[in-house]
Amino acid sequence: MTNKNIVWHEHKVDKAARAEHMQQKPLVIWFTGLSGSGKSTLANLLEQKLKNHGRYTYLLDGDNVRHGLCGDLGFSSKDRVENIRRISEVSKLFADAGLIVLTAFISPFRDDRNYCRNLLEENEFVEVFIDTPIDICEQRDPKGLYHKARQGEIKDFTGIDSPYEAPVNPEIHLQYANESAEQAVETLFSELVAKGFVKA
Repeated sequence: MTNKNIVWHEHKVDKAARAEHMQQKPLVIWFTGLSGSGKSTLANLLEQKLKNHGRYTYLLDGDNVRHGLCGDLGFSSKDRVENIRRISEVSKLFADAGLIVLTAFISPFRDDRNYCRNLLEENEFVEVFIDTPIDICEQRDPKGLYHKARQGEIKDFTGIDSPYEAPVNPEIHLQYANESAEQAVETLFSELVAKGFVKA
């Protein structure tokens, strides 16, 4: 509920002015997929590529934000929803700053991802579904989380005993199984350019 004593202050330098200064379109590129699908790896490589093309970016990663902004949250369904709500609001602020924001979160629930989409202007939210089969995610499993979940040491683990709601119509649907990360990012970047989200 909004406090009646709080008002929104309009500033002389707005999003349009910041974007013009940076000569880029503000954007939130939202990576979603199972744990181990490659979200963080691909987001990291894409940010490097965007930087090399003169773009101004910021990457929000699932593990990193839980060291600070979301350090008070657990992994219950309620806490996961709140985690994504906070990230969505931060992403909106970074987009308002004129940046291209990359986020790498499992974000298993469609409603939560749509929450962020609805905060932004049209064509500012790019949902990137990293579609990696769960058996490959388990083979990668850099943190050993799937093994712990299979052993019952981790409860409500996405893809095991908690659902993952795959995007129905993402802006970009990236199959990522056998190709290298570098090849996958080239494909991703090409699609972003072809669809007019970023300039080459």
